[in-house]
Amino acid sequence: MSDIRALIELVRAPAAFSVPGDVLAGAAAAGKRVDARTCGVAAASVCLYWAGMALNDYADRFVDGFERPERPVPSGRVPAKTALAIAGGLTAAGLTAAAVSGGVRTLAVAIPLAGAVWGYDLAWKNGPSGPVAMAAARSLDVFMGAGAGSARAAAPAAAVVGVHTMAVTVLSRSEVTGASRRVAAVTAALSGGAAAGAFAVSRAGSGTGGRHSHRHRDSRRRAQRAFATALAAAYTWRFGTAQAAVARDGRAPVVRKAVGAGIISLMPLQASLIAGRGDPLTALPIAAAGPLARRLARKVSPT
Repeated sequence: MSDIRALIELVRAPAAFSVPGDVLAGAAAAGKRVDARTCGVAAASVCLYWAGMALNDYADRFVDGFERPERPVPSGRVPAKTALAIAGGLTAAGLTAAAVSGGVRTLAVAIPLAGAVWGYDLAWKNGPSGPVAMAAARSLDVFMGAGAGSARAAAPAAAVVGVHTMAVTVLSRSEVTGASRRVAAVTAALSGGAAAGAFAVSRAGSGTGGRHSHRHRDSRRRAQRAFATALAAAYTWRFGTAQAAVARDGRAPVVRKAVGAGIISLMPLQASLIAGRGDPLTALPIAAAGPLARRLARKVSPT
């Protein structure tokens, strides 16, 4: 029987902190506030993310036997058939949660999201379309938070999250072999594009307004923009510093550290998108989850 520690490592449990922000960014873009539906969709998103992590280790079990024998499946702490069963069970749980929480419109996004997760792990991961497939999966996660009827409103946030995900995915391909300066330059350009997109969302987003005076509304909007800008700057500093380290020293341990930083730094990026759309109170816990996720990542690797 697999122990709890091995199962936590299998699904990269700490990395799940980076998932609800996708849904909340989509909901904020669509003008929706956090409610039971949003929380249920976020839970569905976490289930699908964990399914992808378990499926990843199942699909990579033979390669990991040489490259990362300490992982749960090649080490024998989690049997391969158990990892596959966990991936299937979590996928079913995620789709069920999406249907119960958001109905047909949410399920209409959750199904292709699940397909993207399974397709990436079993078919596309090692090919040229791998980073694009992973970016599409995280973008669909944002759209799931917005709902199928609000795709246009959520498109900028989905693009930002997708571009960041592509940067992390490209970098992660060098976790074992080490990365060249060219790889570091490509991922830096992608993450720079994600940061620029977050800044643009903060400038274009609409405030809550209501019946407040124009002066009060403008003051609130300036504060929201400042908060969103600060969060985007925190993302840029956190991930940019890690990528600069790869440019100086592309050895595998440095790359793995940068990939972990990319996963964790997604949270201030998501928080910036949420605050930029006029919902700073929802952005706060997403931003605050970053330091907690970093501490947990020292115990269980998110990569």
